[in-house]
Amino acid sequence: MPPTAAILDRLRQLARSRDELAAQLITPDVLADHRQVRDLSIRKAALDPVADAFDLFNKLTAEADDLRAVISEAEEPELTQMARDELPEVEERAEAVINQALEELVNADDRAIGSIMLELRAGVGGDEAGLWAQDLLDMYQKYASTRSWSFEPIEVSADDGRGGLRSAIISISGEAVWSELAHEAGTHCVKRVPATETQGRVHTSTATVAVLPEPQEIDINLDPDDVDEHITTAQGPGGQNVNKVATAVHLIHRPTGIEVRMQETKSQTQNREKAWRLLRARLYERRLQEQRQAEAEARNTQIGSGGRAERIRTYRWKDNIAVDHRLNESYNLQQTLAGNMEPLVNALIQQETARRLAEL
Repeated sequence: MPPTAAILDRLRQLARSRDELAAQLITPDVLADHRQVRDLSIRKAALDPVADAFDLFNKLTAEADDLRAVISEAEEPELTQMARDELPEVEERAEAVINQALEELVNADDRAIGSIMLELRAGVGGDEAGLWAQDLLDMYQKYASTRSWSFEPIEVSADDGRGGLRSAIISISGEAVWSELAHEAGTHCVKRVPATETQGRVHTSTATVAVLPEPQEIDINLDPDDVDEHITTAQGPGGQNVNKVATAVHLIHRPTGIEVRMQETKSQTQNREKAWRLLRARLYERRLQEQRQAEAEARNTQIGSGGRAERIRTYRWKDNIAVDHRLNESYNLQQTLAGNMEPLVNALIQQETARRLAEL
């Protein structure tokens, strides 16, 4: 089916945006700022495949038009026959290229987000849930390493029991990080014999994952006047002061009631910077959830909400498999936990791409 005028217009807009980003990347002001270079490069890299495919489609379409003109004129029999022979091949290539452009189109916005906040929390299962949360954190760190992404702990709360993890907030940055990890949001269940089990019985424990796209400041209409900021001393277990110097930062966004507390470092400046980044990410997540809810109500389907209470995957130790319930597919457990998540991630992206293409 040929693309609609609206789709072609959207492809045209993205191609122009790619060209504008390329022009910005060679300006002196941008070249002097390594963060701008990184952010603009990620956004351009996300648009390159769709823009390149659209450019090639336009060339093939023009070539097909020329061949049809030769056939319709029918002035030279030999040339006309050559055009008849070539036209089906050119049309077939044009169709394949536009299909490729459409696949890139529906994922371009996701790929343009180059930084996320990944929140991990131990769920049910006591000490074993904390150990499981730590295993998941290690898995994501290993996968980030294979993708050459930066992995920056924002706040980590260790479990005082058997060395597990109560919660963690990690900033992960790199090309296509949101596109690849957005599907990890939800509840991860593990079935195994816990280290605390003396009779060898298999228990089910859980950990929840939330994935928040970390936007640029310009993406969020965050008025500092709407935020109450409190500077306090850090607090430890039981509420006792663990730091006599006021370095902990507590932010309250009054319009939404969203609160952020940050005391990970002994530097008030670093805690404030991390707290504001996390607040922006949570506000952006809320905006995305509202948008998804409106779209879902319009067509009675849920669009990849990744709600925290939604069980997405079960890791079965005895069978050495990780079962993804959205794909109804199993993957090698030990390889997945070792950071070899690419087959699983690619399958989830392909599933979401097919769903989005069906709705164009």
